[in-house]
Amino acid sequence: MGVRLVVVDDHRLLAEALASALKLRGHRVLAAGAPCASAAELVISRMPEVCLLGTTQPAEPGVFDPVVRIKRERPTVSVVVLGPVPSPRGIAAAFAAGASGYVRHDERIEGVERAMAKARAGEVAVAPALLQGAFTELLHPVAEPDDEAGRLLQMLTPREVEVLVRVADGEDTRLIAARMGIASSTARTHVQRVLMKLGVGSRLEAAALAARTGLLERAVAERNGRRPGSAD
Repeated sequence: MGVRLVVVDDHRLLAEALASALKLRGHRVLAAGAPCASAAELVISRMPEVCLLGTTQPAEPGVFDPVVRIKRERPTVSVVVLGPVPSPRGIAAAFAAGASGYVRHDERIEGVERAMAKARAGEVAVAPALLQGAFTELLHPVAEPDDEAGRLLQMLTPREVEVLVRVADGEDTRLIAARMGIASSTARTHVQRVLMKLGVGSRLEAAALAARTGLLERAVAERNGRRPGSAD
């Protein structure tokens, strides 16, 4: 039996892609939207069984405030967080806010479905490996991992960075061209170069990679001028 759910993410393209995939698998998606801050309003108005909440920064202060409100005003709704490999602070913050589960962004759709089913049944939906990894990091801190987001970002020009952010926001080629004041053919070329440099075959894959690695947040900072520019 399908689950009645709401899907939210800070990036509309990811929310709508996941919602479409779950609809095809028999689930009833009541709403899909962005950003995460809108999760509480959607849940309160639509009354789902499960809310899937995607975030790339689970350790950021206040990111799970919508979960707190959901559990206060709709306590029967289960919230499953979709996020990167969690830091101890991130996974602790999710469950402290009232989340019922935590699933990695790169989990297969079957894993998301299992987490939804467990959460709906009142069980904790988190892979033992995630908990083990979080506790291991707490007990045995490791050196900072390679900065994959920084490495990928260095490959993109400022114009391509802006295109990546717009792709992740769900803008099509025509809209990208209009908002950037460039020809559609130029926008199309920029998109193709972004996909090639990131080593992906589609806009959705580019958005997923950017979200998973933290590249998207770095790209937003780049677009806002917080990194030294380079030639376009």
